[in-house]
Amino acid sequence: MLVEKPNNQISIIIPTYNESQNILNILKSIKDNLPKNISAQAIVVDDNSPDGTGKIVEDYLKNLKKITNYTIEIIHRKTKDGLGSAIIKGIQQATGDTIVVMDSDFSHPPQVIPKLVESIKKYQYDIAVASRYIKGGKIENWSAKRKLISKFATLIAKKGLGINTKDPMSGFFAFKKNILNGLNIDAIGYKILLEILVKTKNVTITEIPYTFQDRELGASKLSMKTIFDYYKSVWKLYRYGKPEEENEKRKSVKFLYKAARFYTVGASGFVVNYLISLLFAGGISDMWYLHANVIGIIASITTNFILNKAWTFNDRDFRIKKTMSQYGKFALFSSLGALVQLGMVFFLVDSAEISYPLALILAVATAAFGNFVLNKKFTFKEKLLN
Repeated sequence: MLVEKPNNQISIIIPTYNESQNILNILKSIKDNLPKNISAQAIVVDDNSPDGTGKIVEDYLKNLKKITNYTIEIIHRKTKDGLGSAIIKGIQQATGDTIVVMDSDFSHPPQVIPKLVESIKKYQYDIAVASRYIKGGKIENWSAKRKLISKFATLIAKKGLGINTKDPMSGFFAFKKNILNGLNIDAIGYKILLEILVKTKNVTITEIPYTFQDRELGASKLSMKTIFDYYKSVWKLYRYGKPEEENEKRKSVKFLYKAARFYTVGASGFVVNYLISLLFAGGISDMWYLHANVIGIIASITTNFILNKAWTFNDRDFRIKKTMSQYGKFALFSSLGALVQLGMVFFLVDSAEISYPLALILAVATAAFGNFVLNKKFTFKEKLLN
């Protein structure tokens, strides 16, 4: 008599950092909640946890008797290198055709795993998201501040990236491994589901409600760096290729984004000019104020050029010949901008009888915008709407 072997293998990726109080219990709970006809591979990816999480798993595996349909593996990483990259590392080692991603702190209940897997295996969805924000889903034990941050981040993802999924920020989800074929997943930030939703095309998605319970043991990983990485990843995903009908809108946003950076650098240049002029006119020397101001202007043009080259226009090529050529053009356009500003202020005050403060604001804004356009096109060789 032939015995039917279990099939439909899944790989469960569990990234960890300082989860010594939870890791063994979550591994046991996953085993207890696996469907009978499913063989599973649990992959713990540990970022060299100071509390010995990785070693605890290693010791557990040494004494663990073979469990039918369930294997556990541990990946040791040398440093804490981010949640997203830990998940990617686990996926690379996964042998299952269905991937489940979850946390190890019981905020993602293993009881939901069968529903996620059923959505993929039985109902043939490409992605199944455990959702806090559909009917039947909820969050427990979160402060009002934490809920507000989550809601705001979710709103940014949905509106900014054009995603219809109710909970694109979920860290608990399953998907067919083959949907990642041919994709470059950067794993910037900590919400890799968001990147998968943006970069995959023509996939079917379902959401399964669940109750998110904040961890009882261990410390939360949310930090200012985590939040910053999230916004950085959203911006990068925003710039990722989209349907043609959105291209013009995105180009306009990118243009305004760079213009804002250019204006910000200009404001910093004013501060540099002011401080350097004062330093030479009465600080380290008694230089004539006009000479000191010339030095201040040269210093501000130089710092503006460096910041705009590296930050505004993302040009990190500082070869001497190219950089000096760019610097010459930048200084020329900056000088032309200064002349435009002076002429416009004179005209608005003397002929149009506009107050000096308002005239100055209009003249500075106009000159700076012209300066930006000229430098964008001729100094840094960029298309205007790019």
